[in-house]
Amino acid sequence: MSTSESSQNVWFITGTSSGFGRRLVPIILSRGDLVIATARTVTKIQEPGFFNIPSESSERLRLLQLDIDSGVDAIKQVVKEAVGFWGRIDVLVNNAAWAQQGLLEEAGSDLVRKIYQSNVFSMLDVTTSVLPYMREKRKGTIVVIGSRTSWMPENPSGGIYASSKSAVRTIGETLSVELVSFNIRVLIVEPGAFRTEGIFATPFFLENQIPDYDELRTSAQAFYNSINGTQKGDPVKGMEAVVDVVRGEGRASGKAWPLYLPLGVAAETTIRDKCQRMMGVLGEWQDVIRDVNFDQ
Repeated sequence: MSTSESSQNVWFITGTSSGFGRRLVPIILSRGDLVIATARTVTKIQEPGFFNIPSESSERLRLLQLDIDSGVDAIKQVVKEAVGFWGRIDVLVNNAAWAQQGLLEEAGSDLVRKIYQSNVFSMLDVTTSVLPYMREKRKGTIVVIGSRTSWMPENPSGGIYASSKSAVRTIGETLSVELVSFNIRVLIVEPGAFRTEGIFATPFFLENQIPDYDELRTSAQAFYNSINGTQKGDPVKGMEAVVDVVRGEGRASGKAWPLYLPLGVAAETTIRDKCQRMMGVLGEWQDVIRDVNFDQ
């Protein structure tokens, strides 16, 4: 390993064939760091010009096939191969995830399990596969791509994906305290409405239709179908902000490390609204909330 490589961050990113992952790769390379990009279908990211990077940057890019749902043993083998490139992983970006909208009673627990498998359990498998290498170095950064939907699960049909991202946030919060003694940081990124292709790739769940829900399902599906292409968030700008924070430069220069990074006005508004609602409940119901202890 050259002296320059030892001073560069080595990034390991899941789900780089679309969405935020695809945007991250060229941004990181433009900052001079090293990237290990993974995808379920590696031939897609191997296509010439896929990441639209200068030819000289390709020397700092490695591509690996990784199906995050393949099980922890298979993931460990891929991570071991990744570490072999430059001897370490400095930054893990848990980006790979998927979503399907559907009403909870119609979708049932089967769909919940499928989404949780990828978004929660497999994310944790990747993280625990990388952590031994970070602990050995006593240094590292784990980036978890969450979602502002975890703060607004009240939307009909959005509860399955939103709840998976709520779990992701909670896991990230716990990891942040469990890993602090190893000098491993956690960043929970919670994007709002961004114009990416991946999130709308799966059609609305329409199996097991229950007539009582016909009106609600129709309106929820229409709302879901109307969103794509209208989002105001620029995914490139969003991922530029993430790289700024991890590297402590640009817009993050001089700022303390944030455990949370909401991205976009939609995310900010949603989180503020939820916090205000909770503060309202705590105020209005304070007498009930506090009057549950044993009598002295």
